[in-house]
Amino acid sequence: MIRLYDICKTYQIGNEAVHALDHASLHVSPGEFVSIIGPSGSGKSTLMNIIGCLDIADSGEYRLDGIPIEAYSENELAAIRNRKIGFVFQSFNLISKLTAEENVELPLIYQKMRKQERRQRVMEALNRVELTKRAQHYPTELSGGQQQRVAIARAIATNPSLILADEPTGNLDSKTSIEIMDIFHELHSQGNTIVLITHDNNVARQAERSLHIFDGRVTEVQSASIV
Repeated sequence: MIRLYDICKTYQIGNEAVHALDHASLHVSPGEFVSIIGPSGSGKSTLMNIIGCLDIADSGEYRLDGIPIEAYSENELAAIRNRKIGFVFQSFNLISKLTAEENVELPLIYQKMRKQERRQRVMEALNRVELTKRAQHYPTELSGGQQQRVAIARAIATNPSLILADEPTGNLDSKTSIEIMDIFHELHSQGNTIVLITHDNNVARQAERSLHIFDGRVTEVQSASIV
């Protein structure tokens, strides 16, 4: 599904060139649950943005479902982000003026889906994260864990084949983090491909396979070395 070859990405910050990704390569097969672990500033979020088609590399090749990403038009990339990829962020990225239900519905509106089908998809997604009773609540009326559940429901409402999660437990306490990870395990068991970015070893080791990123370089992690 995902193949990155020799990816480089450099940002110019003032007079300094920051090499966020330095000849990074990785692959993720359909149905895999892969974690990418690394410290702050290691290039994790840049890597996720490129995998999620939110940013493009300066050099190297990214193939999504066997097709080089540069072969897609801007409209096709927008459709991929909306239909094929579900995003879950550390900060939830919910719209405060919308209810939980309306936040989950938003990507379906962008798809121009009919109202009746949207309603069904939204309820199914909220049910999968056990939050149907909070459908009419606003983000400020929800706990951090509940907000993340809404964010996950929004990500899965479009039935994406790939879920990208960037530090999804980063703002949560340990008990809530376990509950959120249980949801990811359930989604994986149902066939979703999951790429989870984290700095937490306890979270990373729950994936089938772990990759380590440091100074923009990616290496495979042996399971015994994640402590």
